[in-house]
Amino acid sequence: MSQKIHFDEIIGRYRSDPYDYVDMHARHTGKVRFLVDEQAEVKGPSGEWKHIPGTPLYEITRERNTKVITSETNGTVSAINWDADNTFVEAGEKLLTIRHPLKKKEIIEAILQEVLFLFPAPERARYYFSMDIQSRIERKGARSVLVKPGDEIITMSLMKRDTPVYYTGEPGIIHSIYFRPGDSIDQGVPLIGVCAEEKLPLVQKIITRVKADWE
Repeated sequence: MSQKIHFDEIIGRYRSDPYDYVDMHARHTGKVRFLVDEQAEVKGPSGEWKHIPGTPLYEITRERNTKVITSETNGTVSAINWDADNTFVEAGEKLLTIRHPLKKKEIIEAILQEVLFLFPAPERARYYFSMDIQSRIERKGARSVLVKPGDEIITMSLMKRDTPVYYTGEPGIIHSIYFRPGDSIDQGVPLIGVCAEEKLPLVQKIITRVKADWE
């Protein structure tokens, strides 16, 4: 019963507000000048290799060096911190928010991240699956791999040193993988999503329901 209530509450929340709100912060200290207005439509990078920059959002000048910061996603500018316009800001200050309409695949991923156990990167580094896990994924797919606390599942490569990473979450199957081996991942970003075997029917129900209900 609790699973059903939780399931309906999550689905209802995304149905009433099927958006992701992406906050943009100052990348470094400097003087900011906004290049967009609220409610402006913006686009993310495009082209075969995402080599065409997105919509210019703001420029930031430090020591006479001006950088134009572009949008990383499609959507609408929903809020701008106008107090920061033409003023000197500190690194990390929130400048604006983009409301990004979620596609069906993104809604499924967002809901799954609420249901699965997310195993995060312990620090900023490059990550690889351990040889045993990688071999099992290549042979039968990630969802055939059962992990439990204490398993050596991932190798962290930092400063030319490789360190084993041991799983510390609930036992289950690797349902989702959020990185490509060799990628540099920020601390705290999920590496994998693990699903307890008894939750599999609920997870499949979520995927089926979203696919049926969303355009």
